[in-house]
Amino acid sequence: MGQLREDKKRETKQRISDVATKLFYARGFEAVTVEEIAAAARVSKMTVFNYFARKEDLMLDREEEVQMLLRGAIDAKPPTQSPVDAVRDLVERLRAQKHPFARVDSQIIAWWRVVSASPSLKARLREIGDEAVEALAVALAGSKPDGGARLVAGMLVVSWRAAYAEALRVFEHDRSVKKADAAFAALLERGLVAVRALAQPSV
Repeated sequence: MGQLREDKKRETKQRISDVATKLFYARGFEAVTVEEIAAAARVSKMTVFNYFARKEDLMLDREEEVQMLLRGAIDAKPPTQSPVDAVRDLVERLRAQKHPFARVDSQIIAWWRVVSASPSLKARLREIGDEAVEALAVALAGSKPDGGARLVAGMLVVSWRAAYAEALRVFEHDRSVKKADAAFAALLERGLVAVRALAQPSV
């Protein structure tokens, strides 16, 4: 019975997220209200907030998963491997798997367009970025990370975000998803190379 309840909760959360995303893509984040999302998902406004603490979380609901992947890669690395190289290996694995966190396609482009057009989403994304930097610094250097660990963590997060921004710029210019994805991969690799050089020999 408990498993059935949990499955139903997951289905409800996914339905709300899918409905909200569809509305945001069609009309823009700022133009859609939580009441409209609730009505379209056939739930109450209170139910929406039971699953998502704020409206922005409906669009940014996978950022925690990114942090988990990064921390997991660092925690699972062999003793002889540096944390930065562990992150680089993670990127390669995600690219090989065509994971949405490490590729650019038409859906990713649409997502970034919505985010880029919304002041509140961009502000929340900056907050999440700050949280990710702190969590990653702790993963790199322990519970009391120094400035060097925070610098490396910050550059890792910025590199990933800058790569997506570059992919969107290239797509808007060339209308080519393939070129956008290549630009994403190239800039992320440049960022990782720079971080690796910066991190030696500290992390």
